[in-house]
Amino acid sequence: MDLRTVNELLAGSVGGAAQVLVGQPLDTIKTRAQVAPKGMFKGPMDILIQTVRKEGFFALYKGMASPLIGIAGVNSLLFAAYGTSKRIISPFPQLSLKEIAAAGAMAGAANAILASPVEMFKVRMQGQYGSKDDKRLRAVVREMWSNWGFRNGIMRGYWVTVAREIPAYAGFYTAFEFSKRKFASKYGQQLPVWALLTSGATGGIAYWLACYPLDVVKSRIQLRPEPPKGTPVQYIAREIKTILVESGVAGLFRGLSPSLIRSIPAAASTFAAFEITREYLQEFTGV
Repeated sequence: MDLRTVNELLAGSVGGAAQVLVGQPLDTIKTRAQVAPKGMFKGPMDILIQTVRKEGFFALYKGMASPLIGIAGVNSLLFAAYGTSKRIISPFPQLSLKEIAAAGAMAGAANAILASPVEMFKVRMQGQYGSKDDKRLRAVVREMWSNWGFRNGIMRGYWVTVAREIPAYAGFYTAFEFSKRKFASKYGQQLPVWALLTSGATGGIAYWLACYPLDVVKSRIQLRPEPPKGTPVQYIAREIKTILVESGVAGLFRGLSPSLIRSIPAAASTFAAFEITREYLQEFTGV
């Protein structure tokens, strides 16, 4: 394996851990806004208040075990796939923004392999509201495996995750690189930490704006008691139609505001942690 890929794998795992620790509370609010029965909450602030009041502060970290364990692998795969995709697209280090978008899309498609089960378990944990019947992660994993197997259980929502990740990471990396290059033109290649944080936040906002309706569809499909029927195109289209009937176009963007707010510190910390770790590893390994 190329040593540059090893560096990206290691730095990606550090960035992933930072992302989960910073962003999980707002991610819980986002997921509950997407999947809660209509009328259960008045809005994101009501979700926050009710969750803390009824379940305690640490309920905001419900489902964190799945992403904290899995996100290291997910982000390792993502950053390594992105670096490899860039090298496949061009042998030159400075890619155009169009090439960056293509590399991001390729990395997103690869990332869905691990992101799908991590997201599915996280959503099913976050979709529990503090009743006595709430299950621990271990029980959720066992239930999905024993009832539905690998494809319809563990990997439920895989194809909609692929559909989400491709535009999401095309937008993510394009916005990040654009912002980083603007800062580099003023401050040089050795960017201050605040510039990395700002570039990461810009990428995080672009990520959600590029894919949010598909994220709503993904969460609903992964939380349903039974797996979707038909081809991916059929069940994605059917879920979109159901959302439109229930809530109109606004239903496709339910929970967007906490996602955008979350993306600023979460993506900023992810990229800052990744870049700082990668720079250290480059100095250590020489590549």
